[in-house]
Amino acid sequence: MSTVTTSGSREPQAGTGDTGRRAGDPGAMRDYIRNLKRLPRTLKGSIVRHGSPNSDRARSQAVTSNFFMHIMSARIHMNSLRFRTTLGLGVITGVLFLILTITGILLMVYYKPDVNSAYGSMEDLRYVVPTGRFMRNIHRWSAHAMVACVILHMARVFFTGAYKRNREFNWILGMVLFVLTLFLSFTGYLLPWDQLAFWAITIGSNIAQSPREVTDALGVTGVLDIGGMQKELLLGAHYVGQEALTRFYVLHVMILPLALTVVAGAHMWRVRKDGGLARPADPVPEVPAGSSRNPSRGEVVGIDGVGKGEDAGR
Repeated sequence: MSTVTTSGSREPQAGTGDTGRRAGDPGAMRDYIRNLKRLPRTLKGSIVRHGSPNSDRARSQAVTSNFFMHIMSARIHMNSLRFRTTLGLGVITGVLFLILTITGILLMVYYKPDVNSAYGSMEDLRYVVPTGRFMRNIHRWSAHAMVACVILHMARVFFTGAYKRNREFNWILGMVLFVLTLFLSFTGYLLPWDQLAFWAITIGSNIAQSPREVTDALGVTGVLDIGGMQKELLLGAHYVGQEALTRFYVLHVMILPLALTVVAGAHMWRVRKDGGLARPADPVPEVPAGSSRNPSRGEVVGIDGVGKGEDAGR
């Protein structure tokens, strides 16, 4: 924008970015070229708003100004970095989920979620598409490995007692992630639309219908058919067909991955808010012979009653 003065000339208005240069002015072209040359540096400055992380303050600013780093702790205890403490199972599970996401997107390009075309598209991926068989095998084995790593991760947390000490809510989030992982594996099982997938989902839907045996024994199936409702909710019909394939496809590629991403973000955030990764307790200083430990002050007390710890002599 510009304003008209009393003399009739136009002056640029402050703060509008108008330099007052006219079209075709060589100075405007020089400014344009100079701004283009400065673009990489200014773009970097707009993304990274802190200096080199060579001090505690700079490292803290680097963490708090980056979302992907902010969900992790600025400081980590030395014992938490030891491999035998966590076995890296959480990180491995996250990497496998990333691999599954990338390979799943590539497989979606060629897959057709239709009962008449699904199996043919899988055959095309196997024999026609370059590296199609490789992508599918990576996706399948990563899915198996992710389920195994989630189970091992939960077992490690349980047997080391890492779910205690105000971490109970994060343990619940971990259980939700475990259920979502199983549902992702289950819904993806039907997509190849072969005999193995068809009968596996048939058995799974019949298991979901099993509460009908209880309602039949009670004689209330006509009023409250819980098993039938679960099966129809799962398949969209009373049989495995197009409705089931459509539902499983939408759940597998959209709803469940999004839900798992949100819950995983909350899970990692709670790890930070709960004091970082669980770690073994710090070693207790060895008590010399003939001495005892004062439990109220945490100091070593000699036979003569004189404190020998940090508080001694105060």
